[in-house]
Amino acid sequence: MISDTHDLPFLHGGPLGRARFKVHPEDFVVEELLGFEPSGEGEHCLVWAEKRNLDSNAAAARLADALGIRRRLVSHCGLKDRHAVTRQWFSLHMPGQASPEPAVLESDGLRVLRITRNTRKLRRGIHLGNRFTIRLREPDFDAALAAQRWQAITQKGVPNYFGTQRFGNEGQNVAKARAMFRGEFTPGDRLLRGLLLSAARSHLFNAVVAGRMTRGSWDKPLAGEVFGFADNGTILLPENQRGDEVERFEKGIVELTAPLWGSGELQSVDEVRSLEQELLAGFSDITAGLEAFGLRQERRVMRLRPLDSTFEVMDNGDLQFRFDLPKGTYATTLLSELAELDETDVLTIH
Repeated sequence: MISDTHDLPFLHGGPLGRARFKVHPEDFVVEELLGFEPSGEGEHCLVWAEKRNLDSNAAAARLADALGIRRRLVSHCGLKDRHAVTRQWFSLHMPGQASPEPAVLESDGLRVLRITRNTRKLRRGIHLGNRFTIRLREPDFDAALAAQRWQAITQKGVPNYFGTQRFGNEGQNVAKARAMFRGEFTPGDRLLRGLLLSAARSHLFNAVVAGRMTRGSWDKPLAGEVFGFADNGTILLPENQRGDEVERFEKGIVELTAPLWGSGELQSVDEVRSLEQELLAGFSDITAGLEAFGLRQERRVMRLRPLDSTFEVMDNGDLQFRFDLPKGTYATTLLSELAELDETDVLTIH
């Protein structure tokens, strides 16, 4: 049984060695892929902003304060890494008001690249995905081996684990969630409660994926699978399948899924349901806790593949990667199959 957020099997044999990660914010560049073009009109002002060493919620608060509006009137699609250079969209509800000039909204670490309008506000998770440009510095392993490993990752993918950042400092969020379920700990706000619930749910997902890997079935369809599409989260329940899902899986069109636990019956059936129940039998406190907090059964694909990827060895030997990922997935999950990421010398600007 997987008992720790770090105790997860690798697909490609484990890291080749170590490399320095996020030494500078420019080493980790994330660009949000919205997936649609704003309408150009409407009561919502859309701001395309570049952030440096600034998290998404803090940037949203700055935009609201700059205009003197309530912070709840500023929304965005997802949370982006703080120790990075990130570009993402924000929507500001400004009915009957002209769009502000970029200079009004800019501040230290926050630069406005474009302003337009849209008929609807941005909501969490409506974007398509994210584009990454990542530099690994001073790798202590051979670049030719790195190129081979990256090719294997792009072809076969990796287990779509939730990354360590999902689980808080030293992975303590799962333990805190368990204490919350036992009534020993009460979160001070809704945000913290949501983070703990997400960590507990993600822990179970990782356990199922890891369990299927150790049994050799994480990429082999079994009876009763729920298939899903990696790019949009749509799932194909067993009763709604048309019969060619295994063939489409082998072509990379659909993927196998694992549960995001909540109330109600597992959406898998037959062999897969029995296996998932077996793998999660040791987590009854977490499953009961998630159900008690009102979460519902959902699914998530088990394989993560980088799209439109490039790999480059820089003149000084550093490695640079560019690739796209669907929303809600982790670049570090990919990179952990290549290198052990050393963040001890991360540059933080206060």
